[in-house]
Amino acid sequence: MNELPYKIIDGKAVAAKIKKEIADEVIQLRKEGRKIPHLAAILVGHDGGSETYVANKVRTCEELGFKSSLIRYENDVTEERLLNKVEELNNDDDIDGFIVQLPLPDHISSQKIIEAIDYRKDVDGFHPINVGRLSLGLPCFKSATPAGIAELLKFYEIETKGKHCVILGRSNIVGKPVAMLMMQKSYPGNCTVTVCHSRSKDLKEMCRQADIIIAALGVPEFVKADMVKNGVVVIDVGTTRLPSSVTKSGYKLTGDVAFSEVAPKCSYITPVPGGVGPMTIVSLMRNTLLAAKKEIYT
Repeated sequence: MNELPYKIIDGKAVAAKIKKEIADEVIQLRKEGRKIPHLAAILVGHDGGSETYVANKVRTCEELGFKSSLIRYENDVTEERLLNKVEELNNDDDIDGFIVQLPLPDHISSQKIIEAIDYRKDVDGFHPINVGRLSLGLPCFKSATPAGIAELLKFYEIETKGKHCVILGRSNIVGKPVAMLMMQKSYPGNCTVTVCHSRSKDLKEMCRQADIIIAALGVPEFVKADMVKNGVVVIDVGTTRLPSSVTKSGYKLTGDVAFSEVAPKCSYITPVPGGVGPMTIVSLMRNTLLAAKKEIYT
């Protein structure tokens, strides 16, 4: 195996820079007497991952000078009650954007909830109108993780035009929207995109042809060294909690890429944690700022 002097894509550093830019803009909004961004989050139940994600979002709102509201329900909340709360937030002029933290309990249709959200307040970028506008290359709220990936590629000035981008995973949250972003006639974009999934044949061979791999399967250390060519750019979206005896929490976050063996073949690679994760929350905050300023939808 030919080892390369690979570069770590530092999501924490890029996120910190963008957070500073957003916080400065909020200070300016205050000086001008304009509306301060207000993000609301609905959290159902007590899923550990969801609790952590929402707590991080609330904390980031405080850091940036945003207003934030957290609405909590127990697991047995009815779909009707949740839909009523969504309608209430849709009609609350003080709230610029809101999210319903997924996953939801089995008795609630996530798609029905997502479609009930006013697309002009859909800062997660999941509503069919935002997804449709993204596919057409129109202004919209972009799904936070794909938007964060695009920011990382831009920050490190990674060439994408004419490159073969292989995406592992076809979820509505990451796989499909990031495929649309990488196909856009813009930068980052202009890629030839292949989306692979659990039914794809010759997966290893397709990965070996990739100039850029975006791994979003949720399968720990799925991508091995024999699946990538020298000089590849690897973006690891995976964040699976695995038990660990060496951490205080008793678990460690593990990506979809076997980092130690794949990294030496890369030109650029994201670590887990500290790569894509910090960018996801920052992208959500940027969407909320855009919503407050009415820069996407009036």
